[in-house]
Amino acid sequence: MLKYRVTFQPAGVTVEVDPTLFPLGRHGRAGSLLDVALANGISIPHSCEGAGVCGTCHVHVVSGMDNLSQADNRELDLIDSLPGSRLDSRLACQAVVGGDVEVTLPRTGSKV
Repeated sequence: MLKYRVTFQPAGVTVEVDPTLFPLGRHGRAGSLLDVALANGISIPHSCEGAGVCGTCHVHVVSGMDNLSQADNRELDLIDSLPGSRLDSRLACQAVVGGDVEVTLPRTGSKV
């Protein structure tokens, strides 16, 4: 089965994920960036426990945006209200991995 590589910056930590094992945990959508991160010991703030309503898991997608699930209008509206949001912004709890991806954790509280 095809496995995906997800890289979390700024630390340059890359993990390999097998989509047949989704969900990996209980935070965010099954197979989301947050799910992958937490299952691999990478801390991403997520005040709403992955419900997609707080924006604390905001990340910037460096590469592989096409390998993530499409953002719905609710996610896009929340991203628009966040400081530091850009065209490459996603909520880690909502963005389901479907291929190789590299993201940057812009918040100072994020620990990789």
